[in-house]
Amino acid sequence: MIYQIDGHCRRLLWVGRRRTKATLRRGLKVLGPAVVSGLRYVCSDMWQPYLRVMAKEAGQALHILDRFHIVQHLNKAVDEIRRAESTRLRGKPIAAKLQENALETSAAGQPGEPPGADQAGRTLAEQAGHRPGLGSQGVLPIFLAHQIRPLGGNVLDYWTGRAMRTRLEPMKKVARMLRKHRPLLLNWFKARGEVSSGAVEGLNNKIRVVTRRSYGFRTYPAMELALYHNLGRLPEPEATHSFC
Repeated sequence: MIYQIDGHCRRLLWVGRRRTKATLRRGLKVLGPAVVSGLRYVCSDMWQPYLRVMAKEAGQALHILDRFHIVQHLNKAVDEIRRAESTRLRGKPIAAKLQENALETSAAGQPGEPPGADQAGRTLAEQAGHRPGLGSQGVLPIFLAHQIRPLGGNVLDYWTGRAMRTRLEPMKKVARMLRKHRPLLLNWFKARGEVSSGAVEGLNNKIRVVTRRSYGFRTYPAMELALYHNLGRLPEPEATHSFC
């Protein structure tokens, strides 16, 4: 799906089959070179083929990563750690479990840490040595809470560095992913107030509602027409009858 997510107009522009680079290129071709060359912002998930296509076809646009998918990756890592802990503690007395899972409240950040580092690192420091990182999904709001790009970058670097020093492979995997996409993550600060990736998820939810309401489509064109009808904000035709 390709959406328009301007503040004054949020709608579905184009929908195509399959999640491939060729499909995205076909959608951009349908929009036309005038529209593509006029793009100021692009918001997408972290799928590498999409990033490559948009860098080539709309390199002038500021590319911002969808925060929803970043949170998804963090929550998935937290769930993996929780499942591993549940397996490890299975069969132990309740008192032992409570003692092992008790969190120690850490002190404020140490001198010399980047702005906001005390908050970003606290969730890891609280469980240092055993299970640091269980509360690390809070790093994203902390990262985005800063108004200035360098401060947000410092917090991101600090958290990923702390995560990489743990023995939690799910968190290390997320940290490596965030480091890999650091420039695109920091683009959020350049476009602050202009682009909201929440609009994308809102439109995606509407698509799910349309699909459920239709109890499945027999043909792809039928689904496509239903989506354009509900999310395309198409112009309404003039009435065929006049009313007094």
